Amino acid sequence: MNWKRLRPIAVAAAAAMFVAVLGGTITDLGPWYESLRKPDWQPPGPAFGIIWTVIYALTAAAAVITWRRAPKGAEREWLIGLFALNGFLNVLWSLLFFRLQRPDWSLIEVGLLWLSVVALIIFTARHARLAGVLLTPYLIWVSLASVLNFDVVRLNGPFG
Repeated sequence: MNWKRLRPIAVAAAAAMFVAVLGGTITDLGPWYESLRKPDWQPPGPAFGIIWTVIYALTAAAAVITWRRAPKGAEREWLIGLFALNGFLNVLWSLLFFRLQRPDWSLIEVGLLWLSVVALIIFTARHARLAGVLLTPYLIWVSLASVLNFDVVRLNGPFG
């Protein structure tokens, strides 16, 4: 395999790892988080790391598949822009919830994150249906996280 074929894989993997590491460093499961009341249905703690690892891998794969199928130029620029926006919103949610300790603000922001995943699914599926399918677990997880975020606000608010 030559570098031209491996380059999109390396870039997508590096971008996914960057977002994962940055989000992980912002996530603080210390005393403040532990003191929050959480709904009984919340998944167990170890599930979060496993699920996010799978989601980042699927997201990187969807990016590579779409990159290879999208025509050069504007379509590829949109692809990069949508994935960059999504990565930013992903990290911003962690910043708002964990670092700023504002689940109420993150509840508003998670709507934007959810919309960015929908936009990614629509955009990638136009070029490669499989890419859109690979992003579906991400949408499901963000949907579940949105409801969990809502319950945390409901059980613990007001914040600030």
